[in-house]
Amino acid sequence: MRLLTAIFLLISIYAQAQDSSRTQLFDAGWRFHRGGAQGADEPDFDDSQWRAIDLPHDWSIEDLPGTQSPFSPDAISQVSGGFTTGGTGWYRKTFTIPAAQKGKRVHLQFDGIYMNAEIWLNGKKLGKHPYGYTSFWYDATDRIKWNEKNVLAVKVRNEGENSRWYAGSGIYRHVWLQVMDPVHVAQWGTYITTPQVSAATAGVHINTTVLNEGAGTTSIKLVTRILNAKGKEVATANSTQSLSPKDTVTYNQDVAVARPELWSVTTPVLYTAVTSVYRDGQLVDQLQTPFGIRSITADAVNGFRLNGQPLKLKGGCVHHDNGPLGAKAYDRAEERKIEILKANGYNAIRCAHNPPSPAFLDACDRLGMLVIDEAFDAWTQGKNPDDYHLYFNDWWKKDIESMVYRDRNHPSIIMWSTGNEIPNREKPEVVSVARMLSDHIRTLDTTRFITCGVNGVTPDKDPFLATLDIAGYNYARDKYVTDHQRLPDRVIFATESLPLEAFDYWMGVTDHPWVIGDFVWTSFDYIGEASIGWLGYWQRQHFYPWNLAYCGDIDICGWKRPQSYYRDVLWKPGQVSVFVKPPQPSFPTNPNKVDWSHWEWHDVVPDWNWKGYEKQPLEVEVYSSCEQVELFLNNRSLGKQSTSRANKFTATFKVPYEAGTLEAIGYNGNKKINTAVLRTAATPVQLKLTADHNTMQANNQDLVYITVELLDASGVRDPKAENLVQFSITGPGTIVGVGNANPISTESYQLPQRKAWQGRCLVVVKATGGPGNVVLKAKAEGLKEGQVSVVVK
Repeated sequence: MRLLTAIFLLISIYAQAQDSSRTQLFDAGWRFHRGGAQGADEPDFDDSQWRAIDLPHDWSIEDLPGTQSPFSPDAISQVSGGFTTGGTGWYRKTFTIPAAQKGKRVHLQFDGIYMNAEIWLNGKKLGKHPYGYTSFWYDATDRIKWNEKNVLAVKVRNEGENSRWYAGSGIYRHVWLQVMDPVHVAQWGTYITTPQVSAATAGVHINTTVLNEGAGTTSIKLVTRILNAKGKEVATANSTQSLSPKDTVTYNQDVAVARPELWSVTTPVLYTAVTSVYRDGQLVDQLQTPFGIRSITADAVNGFRLNGQPLKLKGGCVHHDNGPLGAKAYDRAEERKIEILKANGYNAIRCAHNPPSPAFLDACDRLGMLVIDEAFDAWTQGKNPDDYHLYFNDWWKKDIESMVYRDRNHPSIIMWSTGNEIPNREKPEVVSVARMLSDHIRTLDTTRFITCGVNGVTPDKDPFLATLDIAGYNYARDKYVTDHQRLPDRVIFATESLPLEAFDYWMGVTDHPWVIGDFVWTSFDYIGEASIGWLGYWQRQHFYPWNLAYCGDIDICGWKRPQSYYRDVLWKPGQVSVFVKPPQPSFPTNPNKVDWSHWEWHDVVPDWNWKGYEKQPLEVEVYSSCEQVELFLNNRSLGKQSTSRANKFTATFKVPYEAGTLEAIGYNGNKKINTAVLRTAATPVQLKLTADHNTMQANNQDLVYITVELLDASGVRDPKAENLVQFSITGPGTIVGVGNANPISTESYQLPQRKAWQGRCLVVVKATGGPGNVVLKAKAEGLKEGQVSVVVK
């Protein structure tokens, strides 16, 4: 029996441990133009009429020129991109580096640009980068004008049909300026592993690459100090070596950490490695690298184990967009996504189908979320005419190295994925590419497993799957037993599964040790692949105005959908929730939907407001992980039902409608465990605003998410209210996004207004550069105005 083993650790609060002494955020003070701009790569080009913006930025989420909507039925992206528009855009930034810095090395780093980016500095081209999801950087030293105006120009081309989901357009992740001594740690040059882990001690191995880009040979001393979570030094290592000009040295240092606090999903403890580089006795470079100590193993008998403890992967696939913000990867938006998924039982995420932002991984490290870091959706054969297959042969190696070098020290990452649903997986030439990718990853990192999302799992795919450490099965739960009988050492998990079959998929995980987890499509809803969760396939232009996938456990505003409550029942004890099937479908249905298209959930809503249907029987579903549930209508019992595997933890009642209160109570034996209540709402009379945080940092980046609810006089939200709500803001903050999660709404995400849907909407506020109090006010015709205050400091 083959044992799959990997033992590992983390890197920084941002990719290669950004340090304030050498790295600064370069997001502020850009100018942007949507469309062509011949000559904009030249320094003297007049950009004074361009729009002033700060990064991150995504023009596809902005209103189309002359409209109040980002959506158009004629958009080239069609259903795949949620009827949003790409095109060409230009960015320019003017900056100065003091003459005192002359002699330093200057790097420009881009975390992600979608897509086909071309970069110029002072009129000279630095390079191009086709892929929209990998980070890249340039040494710009020789093109810098010291103590003079420097002009950085970026052209972005998101043209044609190039994605199967909403990608966004532009410089949607951070940009960084690094100014370093000629002797410095190389880009992504720190690599920390823990080859031995036990309760008594952990062996920490630090691999550090140092460059000498100076003119003379010098003596280099590298000191690495390990600090625990309280900042106390627990280990140190020293190495000295002579380094010739234009040469590189790689230091291998080993230290022992006594009684280590292990990183896990429940205790995501981070240590810090402080790396100091001394040239001829003088400190010239320093990095701080937070990291976590942990071990992972997986085999077909014991399943997946974290730090020696069995752990089933409660997973979900996640696209990279942030709902009302589009693709903009604000740190807080990425963090909030992880917080919400953690709160809803998830312990693992598959990044579908591309490497995520560094901020996303940092949040996973801090909060304790396992990650599958995925490289590509396409290899040599495209799924769209203009997608990554056009660049694969020339760029795959660079993009794989960007992903692994940048991310290989995050403790959250447990697998590298080479791709998703690659066509012709049974063909030898495709198997050869699969092997090439896996083999190259193993030259860069051997501490994690390699997987791939594979559909159409049949024995002729065995050579393809043999290139992997763990087999990712897309929609193939029916093969769990037969494939195990045929290949008993194969470790399997569902890289994608259907919400409607959540019970069957999770029982497959709980019943079979060789099946280590389930990753639902999807955990978070997303823009694009519009209506996959309702109208389904095959998709057509007439699906407009649908623009959301509508298949996620969590909607684009971060609110739970009914299927999320059902997943609670599968994953957590003592859960109860109650939903009603509408007497008429929530949306028009697709009579031509093909029989294999099942990414939807049951058409149920948390709503007991059915005026006009009095005394008519409505179907009520109660999801419960208690032993029994009892349903009450206006305090009258409608009977008890058992909830167990036998009925997939779901009790169904027929209830003649009458206004009032519908309550489900869960019991274990005779003990009440939990309740869920639906109440009939009267006409809304007030607006209630609730912020997810009471404070923000005055850094021009931090966000607060404010939920706006339409309530009746008793404080009950009216789930049928769709009033237009208008917003105003004062203080050091600005509205950067609004939303309501209605999958067919084509309203602006930018204007200070939004119609409610299901009785609520969302406002995202960004702090600006100064302290003070931000006050957001909301008003709607005939309702009492609401407001909320947030302190910026």
